Amino acid sequence: MVHYQTRLDTTFAALSDVTRRGVLEQLGSSDASITDLAQRFHMTLTGMKKHVSVLEQAGLVTTEKVGRVRTCKLGLRRLEEEAAWIEGHRQLWSVRFDALDELIDHLKSKERADAQRKRR
Repeated sequence: MVHYQTRLDTTFAALSDVTRRGVLEQLGSSDASITDLAQRFHMTLTGMKKHVSVLEQAGLVTTEKVGRVRTCKLGLRRLEEEAAWIEGHRQLWSVRFDALDELIDHLKSKERADAQRKRR
């Protein structure tokens, strides 16, 4: 459980930043160098290296250095654990909202019945 939780924390922390999500979207289309990514996101090389490092630690990105160029591509992680965690919570909230809808419907029916009784 602790390993699972740590992995979720690392992944969601990596995904919490708009630039890192943008990098993932960009890499979904094609591999890119750190320089290309830095230019695309109007950042310094150092700043982009930090973002890529966070994504790499989460397993979302891999890098390969050939000469002076470090190329980034999507990692092998497919986010199944994260999707399962989200789905479990989505189902939990769905059940809770359904129960709330039923309660509201019940209270509205009771309110209408009480209003009709008062009119008689």
